[in-house]
Amino acid sequence: MATSIQQKQELFKAIWATAEDLRNSVDGWDFKSYVLGILFYRFISENITNYVNRLQADAGVTDFDYAEFADADAEAARAQLVHEKGFFILPSQLFGNVRKHAKDDPNLNITLDNAFKAIEASAIGTESEDDLKGLFADIDVNSNKLGGTVDKRNEQLAKILNNIGNIDLKGEYSENQIDIFGDAYEYLMTMYASNAGKSGGEFFTPQEVSELLARIVTHGREYVNKVYDPACGSGSLLLKFAKILGKNNVKKGFFGQEKNITTYNLCRINMFLHDINYSDFDIRNGDTLLEPYHWNDEPFDAIVSNPPYSTKWVGSDNPTLINDPRFAPAGVLAPKSKSDLAFTMHMLAWLSTAGTAAIVEFPGVLYRGGAEQKIRKYLIDNNYVDTVIQLPANLFFGVSIATCIIVLKKSKFENKTLFIDASQLFVHEGNKNKLSPENIDAIVAEYAEHKQVKHFSALVDNKVVAENGYNLSVSSYVEAEDTRPKTDIRELNERIRRIVAHENELRADIDAIIAELEAETL
Repeated sequence: MATSIQQKQELFKAIWATAEDLRNSVDGWDFKSYVLGILFYRFISENITNYVNRLQADAGVTDFDYAEFADADAEAARAQLVHEKGFFILPSQLFGNVRKHAKDDPNLNITLDNAFKAIEASAIGTESEDDLKGLFADIDVNSNKLGGTVDKRNEQLAKILNNIGNIDLKGEYSENQIDIFGDAYEYLMTMYASNAGKSGGEFFTPQEVSELLARIVTHGREYVNKVYDPACGSGSLLLKFAKILGKNNVKKGFFGQEKNITTYNLCRINMFLHDINYSDFDIRNGDTLLEPYHWNDEPFDAIVSNPPYSTKWVGSDNPTLINDPRFAPAGVLAPKSKSDLAFTMHMLAWLSTAGTAAIVEFPGVLYRGGAEQKIRKYLIDNNYVDTVIQLPANLFFGVSIATCIIVLKKSKFENKTLFIDASQLFVHEGNKNKLSPENIDAIVAEYAEHKQVKHFSALVDNKVVAENGYNLSVSSYVEAEDTRPKTDIRELNERIRRIVAHENELRADIDAIIAELEAETL
């Protein structure tokens, strides 16, 4: 299996090659639709091919290849595959077969368009219809941006197919160490940041941070009822949770909501490609704070999330929100300019009595005054804050500051809050910092122990937190280690004394030499 760095290099190389091919034709940010859409087309094709081939191998047919199967014969398995996988693809419409004939296909645009429509249509009237609907909607194979003529457009489409097809990730998609679609989207934003969606908080959670959150939430548990992410992005947190705990140990499924339509599609795509059955996930598109879709699904045993940092929301401009059962208990709404704690209150409301929520937060929520201080007062006075973890700086794309993790629980054994300073636990990777496996282990171990360690953690009585103005900054409770070299004053003074004595000896010698020279000249 290739390393995460190797897999990212392969992915980014293909994206760059595609960008070069489309330069001066497709605008940078429009280009993302073709990259992400064709990526999905490739991997969903490989996913169903591998699935069918394994079924045949289990039945004793070891030399079977679905890609070489006749369409007419494959139709017999349509109903079964839609029931089991949620979708169906004819062998002739698989990515590999379309790519193989792309260069010589004068109607490549039509071939692709028909394939995309057929994949989505395969789920119509079935339980997976909502999960497939609109997955290829962003790919316009007939756009003039690809070229002014059909031939030119087909030429460009063939190049994209080849570049995406050349990615070698060493193994099946579900076994990859990276979030391909999240990483691809992030890389695209670095290429076209000026008009990308970075201002909207579209930052993807690194896999290492996802693992840390999942391990915290799963600590001491063998299974949960449901896992939820109200700002799920590409789904990396939900999928990491499935990998660590085991998807079969999430008894009632994976739930999420995402406001951005592109990343909403990425999340659904990732669920399919990681073999999370359509019946086991419910991902919705919309504004979680104003239009939450999962009222009938809460409470959740496990919540993991990296919501957008300090983005605007309607807040007090909507007078009905203060009566919303998610926000009302605090008696105040999060500021209109900073929605962080609105997400926090939403997640707390939907957390089960025995559940755990781990949330990546902007550091400002820890110490800012006004309404945010009042919300922190509510959280501390009701003993909901279990742990606050200070993360290293420069872990996330687009954000160089040191973020933090807030862990919430509704059933704690003591009225204390654990503060962990993990700001120095990182390794360098390229121009970013990264949590190593050893760093993650150290944080999780301290979270599990829940004991004070000098210069690393502090277990603080909530009364002390209250007396400190409900400040939750880790630095207020964990004394940083002074790494400056310590100076022994006595030794320093002795060294100075010896230097001065030596200087006096030199001066005496020089004076004697000068006196001799003067005597000789007389």
